[in-house]
Amino acid sequence: MSRNSGFLNYLLKIDSFMNNAVYFTGRFLKNFWRGFNYIMSFMRVRGIKRFFIEIVSDGLTLLFVGLIGFFMLGQYALIDVGEGWQLYQKYSVTFYDKNNNLIGRRGVRHDSNVPLEELPENMLLAALATEDRNFFSHVGVDPRGIARALIHNIQKTSGNNHGASTITQQLAKMLFFSPEQTLERKIKEAYMALWLEVNLTKQEILSLYFDRTYMGAGNFGLEAAAQYYFGKSVREVSLAQAAMLAGLFKAPSNYAPHINLGAARGRANVVLNNMVNAGFLTHGDVFDARANPASVVNRHNPENKGEYFIDWAFEETKKIANNRDYILHVKTTIDLDLQAAARQAIQDNLRQSGEKYNVDQASLVSMEHDGAVLALIGGKDYRKSQFNRAVNAARQPGSSFKPLVYLAALNYGYKPNSSVIDSRVRIKKWSPKNYNRRYIGRTTLNNALVHSINSIPVKLALEIGYKNVISTAKSLGIDAKLTANASLPLGTASISVLDLTGAYATIANGGTLAQPYGIYEIRNGTGNVIYSHDRDEFAANVVANPHKIADLKYMLGNVVEYGTGRRANLNFTKTYGKTGTTQSYRDAWFMGFTDHLVTGVWYGNDNYTPTKRLTGGNLPAITFKTFMTNAYVAKYNLDLDSLEHNAMANLATPRNAILTATAGVKNPTIFIQSTAKMLKNASRQNNIITLSSTGKKSADVNNDYVTLNGKKINTGFKITKPLKRPQLKTIKKTSQKIVVRKKVVKKKTTKRSNIHIQKSNKIKQVSPHKGNSAFIDVSGRIVILGN
Repeated sequence: MSRNSGFLNYLLKIDSFMNNAVYFTGRFLKNFWRGFNYIMSFMRVRGIKRFFIEIVSDGLTLLFVGLIGFFMLGQYALIDVGEGWQLYQKYSVTFYDKNNNLIGRRGVRHDSNVPLEELPENMLLAALATEDRNFFSHVGVDPRGIARALIHNIQKTSGNNHGASTITQQLAKMLFFSPEQTLERKIKEAYMALWLEVNLTKQEILSLYFDRTYMGAGNFGLEAAAQYYFGKSVREVSLAQAAMLAGLFKAPSNYAPHINLGAARGRANVVLNNMVNAGFLTHGDVFDARANPASVVNRHNPENKGEYFIDWAFEETKKIANNRDYILHVKTTIDLDLQAAARQAIQDNLRQSGEKYNVDQASLVSMEHDGAVLALIGGKDYRKSQFNRAVNAARQPGSSFKPLVYLAALNYGYKPNSSVIDSRVRIKKWSPKNYNRRYIGRTTLNNALVHSINSIPVKLALEIGYKNVISTAKSLGIDAKLTANASLPLGTASISVLDLTGAYATIANGGTLAQPYGIYEIRNGTGNVIYSHDRDEFAANVVANPHKIADLKYMLGNVVEYGTGRRANLNFTKTYGKTGTTQSYRDAWFMGFTDHLVTGVWYGNDNYTPTKRLTGGNLPAITFKTFMTNAYVAKYNLDLDSLEHNAMANLATPRNAILTATAGVKNPTIFIQSTAKMLKNASRQNNIITLSSTGKKSADVNNDYVTLNGKKINTGFKITKPLKRPQLKTIKKTSQKIVVRKKVVKKKTTKRSNIHIQKSNKIKQVSPHKGNSAFIDVSGRIVILGN
């Protein structure tokens, strides 16, 4: 019979006690107050004496009520823990990538745990001196330690606060609770520490503590840490090494020696001083350890193996295994080449532009269309912070949530070319504004998404109903809580990057639910398969109308072609996506996909401070493009050399003027960026644009014109006086024609050849040619653009 065989009976007794506690407490207090007043009157106790007696009485009452509350919270903690708490913590999991290469371990190393009696004495003393000197004399909570820490923290002028948690309390937090710091959690932690002291011996508590504590770099327990940092068993560590290991209990991310050896050695000196102050050793005993501090063996960067991904996969493994087996071997979906590309893209962009935009963190998730996660970055540096922002951080997605609203509208009957009106909308006291603070009036559904207009999705949600928006989002796999309020269509609900990337994967594959997963197969310690991911089950779970999804993909493609996501456009494959920027620029997103991969990128700060006008079309889109390009090189054998030949680049000179594709070598027409953008957008819609000349010899007028889909539009060039080179004065685009005013050389006009810029054309960047002239390559045809 196990040590916890009386656990349920224990709970029942507490439950029975608590059911009556509140009633009897109230009755007791009522009778106590009556009796107290009677005694005071009988004994004629009045004035200052009665005042002090009442203070003592009230104090005892509050103490009694506090104890009742303490045990009530403790009961809830016990119920949450359950009887299988010891088993649940004994997982020992080895992880492999999709190609069966070892990538890491999590949980307890069953093959390497060292019994307490085999630990070096210095290791034990170092831990006790630093973490809990009164361990063998307290009952789980140490009042003397609390008082000592309180006095120190009041008297100190700088530095960190001293903690008062005992080893038993730390173990309780480790086994049962999340790392949140709340009063309720602290009360439960203290109660469970008492419970552990009742149910386990001191030696068992220490053994669990030494085996389960996280020691940095993915290592749990003293033995795993000693092997990783020093290349030896904890049985063989020196005093200097023991002090360094004991220093990791407080904050492994800050003192891990493979990251910051100086900080680790400084912390080890603190541990040595603690051992002397506690009376465990003398200054002479620790002299050599101070003079010759510990060093560590060389280790590769842990991020190269996907530590954020492994943390997530470990949690998924425990859910799947469900206490059936505890020694497990897991084949995951991670692709180490893509993981490295993702990490590099995040770190490079933060290093180059993080300070400029006042942004300090980022995350990225990339998966296949069925939800198989190939790369997962939970932050810029796992060694400094193990918090997984890709999985556990819920942030507002901003406009990257809008496609889900538009899909609901498409399901309702709208089409990409449906007419909608961009105008001010007011809901009670709230009136959302567009990014540019302007309204364009009548437009199409497609154009509203392409340019991320805010008023349209708000109006759509009002018309089709918030419930339809929420149900559409849920059908795509969004697990986050979505509240039916006016700002929901603008992405004010908090969603994780992993969650939203999964929803985009459902869109990418045509409407089949893509639930993110990181595990292909799990085998137990004997090699038997206890879990295998079923891809056939995925194919059968269609959750959206494929025709409506196709319409949405068409619009998302336009977002990247000529909308807010232009910087994410991949020259070598069709790209779809949506930008997202939240209020005060606190979050910036880009969610995108191709025919092979789906990738979500987020940038922001952990403390929610605003960035310096960082938008989703900036760093997130650039990171997406960088990562996806490298991913295609690594996974799909993309030839980067061919990209430069075929890429469609912006037509810009160093002076930011745009030279249109005309064949005449004299007096080329010069357009600024806004007009060239219009011409390029027209070409992407398969319009034929022809720039021609009437060829008239007039010295006064040169009636050049633009032909757009067969319709001539005169530009009305006016000659003023002779100049050596044509100069642009102004340019203005109206809804149907282009008006250009410029100064040109007063001489016979050279007739120019027609250039048809179509969707199939490949356009290269304007380049210098023979001194002052320039040329452009249109589908292999070199066109000279002036002298």
